[in-house]
Amino acid sequence: MAAMALLAGASSCSDQLDVINPNQQTTSVFGNSLADLESAVIACYNHSRMEGTYSRYGYAYDILRGDEVYNAGQVWWLPADALNMPVTDEMSQWIWRDWYYTINVANFVISKTSDIDAQSSDEAMKRVKGQAAFFRGQGYYMLAVHYQNAAIITDYKDYTYLETLYQGPKPQAEVLAQAVSDLQEALQLLPTKNEGGQWEQGRATKAAAAALLAKVYMFQHDYKSAQTLLDNIINGEYGAYALTADYGANFREGVDENNSESIYEIQFLDYGQQGNIDEWTPNNNSKDATQGHAIEAQFGPLTFSGWADNAASPWLYNLFKAEKTTDGGLDPRLYWTLGTYEKEYDQYTGQKTAAYPDGDPRKNEMYQQVITGDDISTNGANGGIPVCKNTNSRTGLYDKIIAGLRCGINLRIIRLADVLLLAAECENEINGPTAKAFGYINQVRRRAALNDLDQSKFNTKDKLFEQIANVERPKELGCEFGRGIDLIRWGFFYDADRLAQIKLHGTAKKDNTKCNKDAITTNMDSDAAYISSFKTWNPGHEYLPIYQGIIDANPNMTGNSANNNIANTPAFAVHPVVNLD
Repeated sequence: MAAMALLAGASSCSDQLDVINPNQQTTSVFGNSLADLESAVIACYNHSRMEGTYSRYGYAYDILRGDEVYNAGQVWWLPADALNMPVTDEMSQWIWRDWYYTINVANFVISKTSDIDAQSSDEAMKRVKGQAAFFRGQGYYMLAVHYQNAAIITDYKDYTYLETLYQGPKPQAEVLAQAVSDLQEALQLLPTKNEGGQWEQGRATKAAAAALLAKVYMFQHDYKSAQTLLDNIINGEYGAYALTADYGANFREGVDENNSESIYEIQFLDYGQQGNIDEWTPNNNSKDATQGHAIEAQFGPLTFSGWADNAASPWLYNLFKAEKTTDGGLDPRLYWTLGTYEKEYDQYTGQKTAAYPDGDPRKNEMYQQVITGDDISTNGANGGIPVCKNTNSRTGLYDKIIAGLRCGINLRIIRLADVLLLAAECENEINGPTAKAFGYINQVRRRAALNDLDQSKFNTKDKLFEQIANVERPKELGCEFGRGIDLIRWGFFYDADRLAQIKLHGTAKKDNTKCNKDAITTNMDSDAAYISSFKTWNPGHEYLPIYQGIIDANPNMTGNSANNNIANTPAFAVHPVVNLD
């Protein structure tokens, strides 16, 4: 009996040892069902909301790298704004870190769905793999445009832990080729927005894959491949999209999110529906996490509880003021983009107009406090104009800026207006200033109640490019993600006239007492009162350096042009500066 009891006890112990902790599953037992893989795909979406991807640093860095926004006084943003990030600055690896987290999860899903292709009959698994391919392609595109070179890891088994997961770096062309391959597969596997349900409410679709793939092609100057995809989106091949009547609908939370114009946006919980823990670490897995972003806090003026880290350039402000609408008003995009007070706003009485389909631009109670003729400064050490986009400065929903990772406004990463302007750029590059190119541009202008462009004034490829790059895109997409990438793909850093141009665009006068809107006419190179993000740029530093800690931990990893201070001479002709006056 004693022996039997001993055997029974041993058997019992053995059973206990075989119990699987559901909170610590391994890859051998997790990922073998559709439900498991759906959970992994959701993790990809979650990782794209981390600080290094889109919830703060990854989004704001690209805007700072552009010529529309500069650092208004926050010390920890100085190296990024100066485009001279030290290789020892840990912030330089946040974008790298968080996109590799996303790629790792995508690799896991793809490894579990390796036999799925466009001819497979299992539609649910096709969608799972398509989303994973989209995220991996997006990740490699982001690594290429931020770091130039990166390790390409497509096999989940190659992943160990972050600091030493890397093989040797591949050149930018190979990293972009990987992004192309992944996004082409995603385009084949994903459904259209017309499928409805979650595909209308924020999941990656065919149009999202096509638009992102077009951006990759354009970075490679393959305009013909990009044009086909962009035209297909505009013509409805990947689903029905349309510009919203109200421009402001693209920058509010709630019912305006995932609207007819949105092709891909990052989903955040509306304010008031979130948890109460700001997760600044890369974990972002607490059930009590706020699940919002910090772009609102980053841009918002101190007057209304924002951090006032960044300010908009006077160039962008004056660009908006240079052209009136068809009914004599201000471009409505100025109101939604920049936090200035304009006397013209007093002319509106609540009646809807061509420029303001949503009615009175003064309805926001926050800004009623300053209808005194004075402007709201960022109040940072370098003053400046507050950025309103993707904040509640203009929405009228709340009476203050929401600090921390708490803003619930979804970040529209790709919208139809962007696609239209990209399509116009492709058409101009391939065929010159054709009626087709003007047609795409004028669709965007008409929504803002602006007159159609006079084709006779833009009768060369260079003139129309200048209008697209330095008028249409800044006014429609100003202070949104992507301008920094554009400056690189256009070669502006490596043409003397273009560099002088963006240096002037990014120039502001140091002043913390008022909203700085003055046009810059002085020689800021010799005047210490003026600052510009591009004043301290050194060749090669249009990219972030690969963090020294990563190189030290991995003997296979080497630095890029920013690490080695090497210029990147474009292999294409840069459009010359054209005076459009």
